[in-house]
Amino acid sequence: MTVRKRAAVPGPARPAPPEPNPTPKPEDQPIAGAKWGVIVGCWLAIAVPYIYAILYHYKIEWELKKSILINAVVSLLGFVLTLALIPVASKYVLRRNLFGYDINKKGTPQGSVKVPESLGIVVGIVFLVSAILFQFANIPADSNWLVEYNAALASICFMILLGFVDDVLDIPWRVKLLLPSVAALPLLMAYAGHTTIIIPKPLVQYFGENIDLGWIYKLYMGLLAVFCTNAINIHAGINGLEVGQTVVIACAILAHNIMQIGGSKDPEYQQAHAFSIYLVQPLIATSLALFSFNWNPSSVFVGDTFTYFAGMTMAVVGILGHFSETLLIFFTPQVLNFLASLPQLAGIIYCPRHRLPRFDPQSGLLTGTKDGTLVNIFLRLFGRRSERSLCILLLVFQGICCCFCFYLRYILTGWYK
Repeated sequence: MTVRKRAAVPGPARPAPPEPNPTPKPEDQPIAGAKWGVIVGCWLAIAVPYIYAILYHYKIEWELKKSILINAVVSLLGFVLTLALIPVASKYVLRRNLFGYDINKKGTPQGSVKVPESLGIVVGIVFLVSAILFQFANIPADSNWLVEYNAALASICFMILLGFVDDVLDIPWRVKLLLPSVAALPLLMAYAGHTTIIIPKPLVQYFGENIDLGWIYKLYMGLLAVFCTNAINIHAGINGLEVGQTVVIACAILAHNIMQIGGSKDPEYQQAHAFSIYLVQPLIATSLALFSFNWNPSSVFVGDTFTYFAGMTMAVVGILGHFSETLLIFFTPQVLNFLASLPQLAGIIYCPRHRLPRFDPQSGLLTGTKDGTLVNIFLRLFGRRSERSLCILLLVFQGICCCFCFYLRYILTGWYK
């Protein structure tokens, strides 16, 4: 009896056995965690003098003090939320191929790591949520400042959007200069404050005590917004510098506002500086969370989203608090960097895409180039340095300039104005 063999019926394909050590995708690899030493050190340096000043040194009306402290608590919650969201957002931006390589570590293992880009979007979103929640709980609907406060938030939101668009589309420089002026329109249209300037006392006999500039003052405010956003953006290039300078300037703004509130009895003047505090406190808190990830060695990049957002926010608080002159002195390093960069930005001298110092992978030190940036100027003046040492030096210089501003205001008070 013959047995016939049936043809084999093809069954479902069996999956290939998994590789013993599969290489994880970049978005599946967790980024380095927050640097808690940086967090603790920064918070102690800020919180100790802040608590002393607002609770003991200055006699501030209880209702105003309560609002400032509530805003500080909301800002602290924003810090915790930002700290938690940055690792989550990093995975999503990596999936969309929004990443970069650390050029200042080229030639080392860290130079080949894909670093998630544009994490400033997290800071901007949490900042807006914090500011809106505080507004809902503490600013009455009939407040005279509500329109300007909402207009300020609209300008900041607009700038966050345009900054993220720039990160995605890589907008040319000539267009970047126009973005802040467009984003500042909501605030300029809603601004109902004074448009007069106080004449310095030595010139009173020639021009009078004050001059009403009208639309020229609003034009000046628009130009201030353009300068602040782009000044933060071009004073960059090393880990921690963009966020670090923002934190230092914002802390100086916070100290200035508290000093002005404590030294004045005019309720309207106090309220103007209080509204400035309501925006600068969440800026400090959310920026510190980003700083803990962006400090060298950086595990995330901030992108133009953050630099535009930070610059516009500080311009807005200077406008709302009516201290634009003081704000410009706080921006002294950025002014110097802009003046040094002007020949290259104007096309008079060749301007490369990245005006960064040269990195030596053997020694791990940076060497200054002939490009007109404060980063390269400091390297040429003080010699080759590590990236961390250079960032600390630049942030110390930023702090010295802010302290000089307070000293300048002190010695000129009663004589200049």
